[in-house]
Amino acid sequence: MADRGAVTEDGFSRRGLMATALSAGLFALAGCDRKSATEAPAAPDAPEGPSVGSLDWAVAGPWRAKDRARDAWRHPIETLRFFGLQPRMTVVEMWPGSGWYTEILAPYLAKGGGKYVAALFAQGPGGDPSQAALNAAFQDHFTSDRKLYGPIEMSAFGALTGPLTEAGSADMVLFLRTVHSWMASGLAEKAFADAFAALRPGGVLGIEQHRLGPEDNQDPAAANGYVQEAFVKQLAAEAGFVFVAASEINANERDSKDHPFGVETLAPRRLTAPAGEPPNPGFDRTKFDAIGESDRMTLKFRKPE
Repeated sequence: MADRGAVTEDGFSRRGLMATALSAGLFALAGCDRKSATEAPAAPDAPEGPSVGSLDWAVAGPWRAKDRARDAWRHPIETLRFFGLQPRMTVVEMWPGSGWYTEILAPYLAKGGGKYVAALFAQGPGGDPSQAALNAAFQDHFTSDRKLYGPIEMSAFGALTGPLTEAGSADMVLFLRTVHSWMASGLAEKAFADAFAALRPGGVLGIEQHRLGPEDNQDPAAANGYVQEAFVKQLAAEAGFVFVAASEINANERDSKDHPFGVETLAPRRLTAPAGEPPNPGFDRTKFDAIGESDRMTLKFRKPE
């Protein structure tokens, strides 16, 4: 039997070599343990949801909980991207009503360093009480949280009003389902002219409007709420705007446009009697609710450079 302590040719004993190898292995193992203990922890997962300040963030915001059900019909992200909305813009929305789009635009622009201007209903002696109530509710709500909505600028639009904002300062003016109301009030031409004056050269006019079929006769007062696309383009051209593009984002081919109480028969108003009259509990809404919201044109115009 070989002697485990025998000396090798290079002068080392076998027992010494084994001890040295064992020590080296234990040292390497200890080194691995130290490395594992000092390794940096794995980076945490990225937070869920859109990044703060993005348009997706503004649309998904919890402050819009009551409005979000209509996103499937109004397509706010697609519509605003089609118009070319950017965070540092100055944007004027004319007659924002209760502020459905304000809940998106104001936080988005406040976070991005832009400015939101609301051109409210003009009020005066004998004014519409419902419009006055909407103005008051709008002002109370959107001045209640400056951190979220920013320092909203408020002006007015009506027959005798002046500039919407400083002339030539706006990057975008929005007419969101309002052209028919101005036609009914004899304000359509003034609305387009005031928008043109507010915009900088190259600025955008974005329009979303209930659409009348080209084969139908256009009522100058748009009593049923529907307006022909060609008529809107004519009003814009007469004010000096250049047509840029049209989108079918808000189209709805199920809308027959022949409803008993005009477009307000459909959601969201869902009238069951003529405007101003008490609701009719016996009115059958089945086929109108199946339509959803109206068929709408979505048009983009530009003020020439």
